Amino acid sequence: MFFNKPEEVIAMTPLWEGERLEDGRPKVPASVLDRMRRLTLEEVWGLAYSQGFEFQTEAHLLTTHPTDTGYRLVGRAVTCVCVPFRQDLHDVATAESREFGFKGGYNKSAVDRLVEDDVMVVDLFDKIYYGTFFGGNLSTQVRNKTKRGGAVIWGGIRDLDQIKQIEGIQIYYRGVHPTPIRDYIMTGYNAPCRIGEAICMPGDVVFGSNEGVCFIPAHMAEKVVDNAEKSHLRDDFGFERLKQGVYSATEIDAMWSEEMWQDFLGWLDTSEIAAPFKYLDWTEDVERAREIRENPEKARANWRGPRTDNPPAGSTVSGRSTI
Repeated sequence: MFFNKPEEVIAMTPLWEGERLEDGRPKVPASVLDRMRRLTLEEVWGLAYSQGFEFQTEAHLLTTHPTDTGYRLVGRAVTCVCVPFRQDLHDVATAESREFGFKGGYNKSAVDRLVEDDVMVVDLFDKIYYGTFFGGNLSTQVRNKTKRGGAVIWGGIRDLDQIKQIEGIQIYYRGVHPTPIRDYIMTGYNAPCRIGEAICMPGDVVFGSNEGVCFIPAHMAEKVVDNAEKSHLRDDFGFERLKQGVYSATEIDAMWSEEMWQDFLGWLDTSEIAAPFKYLDWTEDVERAREIRENPEKARANWRGPRTDNPPAGSTVSGRSTI
């Protein structure tokens, strides 16, 4: 009912066709996670958004560690959903949690089940006073279990000075308070989880940087990285050519001409920046650009973009309010 078993997690993530973890979550390969750590939020966000996954990003969060060092929080989501305390529901949820294997408090038991490259994603209904899901001890355990992971909490933490001393971890959170956690019930473990305006599923790839967090559907993760790395290289090429005065900003930001694409492909063969990315195949990109130049109306009609029928009021997903 509340604590999802492997078969239930598999049922709610049917688009994933690869290997899975013991708890049923999609196991996005570690090689994909490593590649993602070199990217930016803008680079990883676009593909999922263009395919209709509009609610995957949230920026209204604080961080326990500096984000200007190039460190990225990247890992596979373990989700927890919590609600305010109610006695009858507490009795039911506690009994199920014990049957599931939880032996102590919800937060402690969930942390003890983490594995390498996990990121805990917790909807604590924006509770900060008596809503401190992590303190110094649990943050240390998160670091020990995940090796390089962390957490995203729509709620509070405590012991911030202690947490800041833990290396190799990042926690996104809403506020700090010295009170211990109480008066909450976990009603979802490895269940769909809301963080602000974003939704996270168990096994999603969590990406955190300066701009906030993005939850990338597991079945799209490798394609997202391919596209993001290509976007990164196109930006590097553009920066270099702008500094050299070869193209104007208008030309770089517009649809590239055939000549510009040939210049870019030549740059890929000779640039030291591009050398680590020789495995990327640009055939479809070049052909797609040619189709758009030759028949822009047809290309636009075939593009699967985000929905436009019902934009969310006050949404921050697109970076601006729709009110």
